[in-house]
Amino acid sequence: MEGSSLRPYLERIWEAMKTSVERGLAAEGILPGGLNVARKAKLLYEKRCYNESADVTMNRVIAAYAYAVSEENADENIVVTSPTCGSCGVLPSVMYYMYKDRGFPENEILDALAVAGLVGNVIRTNASISGAECGCQAEIGSACSMTAAAVAALYKLNIDQIEYSAEIAMEHNLGLTCDPVNGLVQIPCIERNAVAAMRAITAVNLSRFLYTTRKISFDEVVATMYRTGLDMDEKYRETSHGGLAVIYSRK
Repeated sequence: MEGSSLRPYLERIWEAMKTSVERGLAAEGILPGGLNVARKAKLLYEKRCYNESADVTMNRVIAAYAYAVSEENADENIVVTSPTCGSCGVLPSVMYYMYKDRGFPENEILDALAVAGLVGNVIRTNASISGAECGCQAEIGSACSMTAAAVAALYKLNIDQIEYSAEIAMEHNLGLTCDPVNGLVQIPCIERNAVAAMRAITAVNLSRFLYTTRKISFDEVVATMYRTGLDMDEKYRETSHGGLAVIYSRK
């Protein structure tokens, strides 16, 4: 049980999330760090394809929001650790889309954020949200689970569907390595936030129809993530000593 301070806290969190999206969408230029990565959020948001379908528009806009927040993180501006800096774009991007583009009222967004926080705390308590300990599955996987649960709650799905949404989201991030190029939270981290945001919505859509057929629980997949992370070679756990970080450095 949380006390009366929870609601004002969630309001502050939500304001920070909205601000990071909006600030990131307006910014342009090259991110610091030496990789010469250009900001892409504004381009994604403004560049509409000819005859763009509603589904493509949704994915493009959500990705733009995720890029916006992740680029703010890469530029050392204020973001919400949800649950970490490296995965900070997943939950805000989808919640901002649901609020701005789908018209969900802010009081319902706050309720959804509470659900997301609950899921994140379960993962943190029973496993890990640390890329250094368990790879990116613990960061992006957790953010994806939190977001899926939040969206399912927004859609007023039942508790089994909410749990299954979180389970699907985590299950399909199992084994995800953390190998940021040059130790910067840019490649592949920024793009990974956008992909995870869209994956969270897919998890909810699957859960809506298939929750009565499920075989794996959320607790089981969280335990699996933790064991997988502990078994993972150390160089794939946020060290930049393996994987994409090494391959890219040879270019």
